Amino acid sequence: MAVVGAVLLVGYVGTAILAYWVLTVLWVTRPDPTATLIVVVITVIVVGTLSYAFGTRHLLARLDAEPIARERAPTLYDQAATLCERMGADVPTFYVGRLATPNAFALGGIGTGVVVLDRSLFGFLTPAELDAILAHELAHLEGHDGFVRTLAFSVGETLTGFLSIVLFPAVLSTTGLAKAWAWFSGRPSAWTQNPVGRFRRALDGMIAFGLVALTLAVNAHSRRREFAADDRATDVTGDPIALARALRKIERASQPTWAVLSPFYVHSDDDTEYPIQRWFSTHPDLDERVERLREKASRSGDDISVRHE
Repeated sequence: MAVVGAVLLVGYVGTAILAYWVLTVLWVTRPDPTATLIVVVITVIVVGTLSYAFGTRHLLARLDAEPIARERAPTLYDQAATLCERMGADVPTFYVGRLATPNAFALGGIGTGVVVLDRSLFGFLTPAELDAILAHELAHLEGHDGFVRTLAFSVGETLTGFLSIVLFPAVLSTTGLAKAWAWFSGRPSAWTQNPVGRFRRALDGMIAFGLVALTLAVNAHSRRREFAADDRATDVTGDPIALARALRKIERASQPTWAVLSPFYVHSDDDTEYPIQRWFSTHPDLDERVERLREKASRSGDDISVRHE
């Protein structure tokens, strides 16, 4: 067991020294910092853009929805044209189909965007409520919210990747020391329990913390963008209560049974058992959204009754 421990120690530490040497060479031969930063920024933007483009196409291909021409849905396109005229934007392409739940979401940006609608929405939403949902999704297109979210993840993953590379020699060294210690002590399977092993787990925790912090930050931004899209939609339609009622109807029709859904769904997890789960939600609490809409309607003197069944 001592021999095995020594071999593991030499192997891991030797690889760590090699990794450290490679990093040192890369650092010494690094280009001008400004040029490096420019290359990294361009790379992140390109990777984020391609990821979003291919992800959008893949999502549309997996959906049980198809593009619908203006000739087949003139009323829908007329509604969208009126809203887009108020927003100073081009009418997006619409996809309609039977989704897993009554849903609406936007992909892309204004002019090249796509709005996907579940067929059932046309059955239980009034024209004013459908207008409000369309305006909400157009607001997401206007703000390029989906792309910004993808780009933020791309930037965060790049930074986390750099951190992983910098810590790689330390991770290898501590892994070798922890496993050698475990073999020397006759407990090879408990290498994560000795002091060096615990330090090794702490290094993993630093990387994991970076990923969790990234997720929390991006989801917090997504929740703020939902409020912004609500505000923009009500400014365009002039009817906050229509949006509030539409959200309530979609909530009742959907009845989600999982804590975290697609980042595009229009309702929220009002009955989340643990508050921490809301930190990972891409959408704010639905009651809070409806209350904001009610307050906005009350300031303008509208009828603020919203059924909550």
